[in-house]
Amino acid sequence: MDIALVYLLLIGFGILVYVLLDGFSLGVGILSPLLKNSDNKAIAMKSLSHIWDSNQTWLVFGGVVLFVAFPAAYAFVLSNLYLPIILMLVALIFRGVAFEFRFKSDRSQPWWDFSFSFGSILATFCQGIVLGALVGEMSSGKTMADPVEWLTPFSITTGFALISGYGLLGACWLVRKTEASLQEVAKKLAQKFLFLMLTFFAVVSIWMLVDQPEIAQRWLVLPDSLILVPLPLLSLFFSYKLWAALRAEQEPGLKPLGYAMGLFMTAFGGLVAGVFPYIIPGRLTIWQAIAPDKSVYFTLVGIVIFVPVILAYNIYAYRTFSGKTSMKDGY
Repeated sequence: MDIALVYLLLIGFGILVYVLLDGFSLGVGILSPLLKNSDNKAIAMKSLSHIWDSNQTWLVFGGVVLFVAFPAAYAFVLSNLYLPIILMLVALIFRGVAFEFRFKSDRSQPWWDFSFSFGSILATFCQGIVLGALVGEMSSGKTMADPVEWLTPFSITTGFALISGYGLLGACWLVRKTEASLQEVAKKLAQKFLFLMLTFFAVVSIWMLVDQPEIAQRWLVLPDSLILVPLPLLSLFFSYKLWAALRAEQEPGLKPLGYAMGLFMTAFGGLVAGVFPYIIPGRLTIWQAIAPDKSVYFTLVGIVIFVPVILAYNIYAYRTFSGKTSMKDGY
């Protein structure tokens, strides 16, 4: 068994689940200033009250697995991207505090609304900065001893791209969880953020193809490009279905959120296809970074036990609170 590949799949799974679940949670915060009405903001926050903290379990999972399986990569990321990671964590703290204080306050309520929205925007932007800083190094030819230039035009662009993507997920979540006028507002916001996301993702993709020969080789040269053709085609399919679901007059249910998540999964698949087999793009492969066998096999036992438990809890929570959100009952 190729244990390095197994752990790469585990980290990829953890990151993808985090992006999909906490992505719409952060997205609701990104959209909060656009909801204007105080009751609408309250309903938007209440729709997340039962799941926002459990969604972040997957961020912890990804970090722990990276630390155990690829300690060299963990040390490199933390030492080179310390500032954006710390800013992200501080933003998540302010955001989490807002959930607890917003509904207990009167005069300070606008400040907690600001804490919720600003924390969500800053956390998302920092995640995009980290992604852009790592992927932007793909063709640099640098070694592990060289530092990462994390604040660049490319990383700033990926930061805004992720804000637009999370905003789309958040709008689709509100389409599912709300009714009447707020649902209509969420539909319109989802259409706008779909356009923004596709624009930013196209810019980032073209930028990577032009600036990074290794990725261009995989995507544009036969026969590798034939294997990857389904990914952009699926992106177009999910985009069309999402647009149609948002424009339909009947209750859309989970369709918009499902299509938006499908769009994210194809984008994530394209990113992985471009950088594989690197764990630190352009610098360190998964086989170079993998920890000793005793460590990774011991940890694998715990992962096999606890990941199904986490999944079961998440499924139970989402099914239990699967209805529409209202000011009366909260969920």
